[in-house]
Amino acid sequence: MHLASRPPPGDSHRVPTTVLRRRPDWAGRNYSLLTAAAVVTNLGSHGALIAAAFAVLGAGGDGGDVGLVAAARTLPLVLFLLIGGAVADRLPRHRVMVAANALNCLSQAAFAALVLAGEAQLWQMMLLSALGGTGQAFFNPAAEGMLLSSVEGEQAGRAFAVFRMAMHGATLGGAALGGAMVAAIGPGWVLAADAVAFAVAAALRAFLDVKHVPPRTPGGGMLADLREGWREFAGRPWLWGIVVQFSVANAVVGAADAVYGPLVARDHLGGAAPWGVALAFFGGGTVVGALLMTRWQPRRMLFVGTLCVFPLALPSAALAVPVPAAVLCAVMFVTGVCLEVFGVSWMTALHQEIPEEKLSRVSAYDWFGSVALVPAAMALAGPAETAFGRAEALWGCAALVVVVTAAVLCVPDVRDLRRRTRHVTGAAPDPAGTTAEPERSSGPDGTAADPERPVGA
Repeated sequence: MHLASRPPPGDSHRVPTTVLRRRPDWAGRNYSLLTAAAVVTNLGSHGALIAAAFAVLGAGGDGGDVGLVAAARTLPLVLFLLIGGAVADRLPRHRVMVAANALNCLSQAAFAALVLAGEAQLWQMMLLSALGGTGQAFFNPAAEGMLLSSVEGEQAGRAFAVFRMAMHGATLGGAALGGAMVAAIGPGWVLAADAVAFAVAAALRAFLDVKHVPPRTPGGGMLADLREGWREFAGRPWLWGIVVQFSVANAVVGAADAVYGPLVARDHLGGAAPWGVALAFFGGGTVVGALLMTRWQPRRMLFVGTLCVFPLALPSAALAVPVPAAVLCAVMFVTGVCLEVFGVSWMTALHQEIPEEKLSRVSAYDWFGSVALVPAAMALAGPAETAFGRAEALWGCAALVVVVTAAVLCVPDVRDLRRRTRHVTGAAPDPAGTTAEPERSSGPDGTAADPERPVGA
């Protein structure tokens, strides 16, 4: 716990004891601002995803056009992620985040204006979606680096769990609210609300305090920064091993959920409604998983987290059978819980092991690996169903998840990496009344020896 405005010896008259207040040592100013801003943007963005699809359909497009608009957003996200990571480690991260939010705000406002005027054309919607994806490519590494550097102390894992719980709750609420708003007032106004949400989030992030972040040492240029980030990434087998694992897992699970899931729901479960309920159960599972991780801090965090990736194969297997809707909902819930155990454990490991000045570049390689194969998997899902059959393709998705997860467990660092603790002395209170964050101590390999350390759609 922090004690606010503790006076120096001999000056106790300056601050009465009634001013002293308690708060968790992981809920500092930056953490609180980041969490509030993330909730606002998730509420808006997940409603906007629904609104964008209905805007395309309302303009006379079909399912293929909806896919084109979605691909237009994904492509620049993949192309610019590594550059975004280098920029975020070179410039103040909060400025990168605010600039990215401003770009998202303007692109969504223009999208909304076109839809409300009834003049939206496919190429315009694709262009504006691409601008939004570009903003996200610069935002994601900066945001993850900022969050990871905002937390210190032995409760970092709990802080990340609470942050993720808030995000997942906002995701569920945003999707539900967005769907209802699209039906009630139309997609244009939902897109406009998302633009406002980005503006509010940018305003909150503009107040982030970065005085605790040491000045960046001038480097040899963008390419040198990218090479340095690559060395940091490639030199840690646990890091690149898990990123490769999720490159495959995200691709096949994304294909199963986006392509095969709706088809199985149509043919065997009674339509779109049961599939939507199953996805909601998955979202509820992530919230429960985050809640669990506020209380549980496994010492062998990556080993436990990786074991919890095996259940990611269950939804594909359940769709391959296919199981009744009630069983599918239970499977999705358990999968959401387990996946969140991994997510918090992963953030804890990054926080503990990666030097602060390289967090955004490492995060960029993580994000890049996580999304790089998704477009190809989506494109190949249809041909795979034609060539092998839907059930066989789904069993293949499940098998790939099991194989790559078992392979990662063969990496010694994944099995052996442990949560570290440290002893902190001499932490002085800052002028704002919160205990100043101590510097990270270094481990024998030169990495940050922070006590613990636990990404995102």
